[in-house]
Amino acid sequence: MPVCKSCEDEVDELVTFRVHGKKMRLCEDCADRAREEAEIAEESEAVIQEMMGFKGRR
Repeated sequence: MPVCKSCEDEVDELVTFRVHGKKMRLCEDCADRAREEAEIAEESEAVIQEMMGFKGRR
């Protein structure tokens, strides 16, 4: 059985997900969690840039 690289649990199926530019094979729960964390980080970065008046490209 495959093992998730994040939670180290044996699962039936792994999903390939890109985390910080690296491809990782994670279970469905860990992939969802990583996706949510990436969305939150992107939103918070946008808020900080708006607050500081950043007008350039990312």
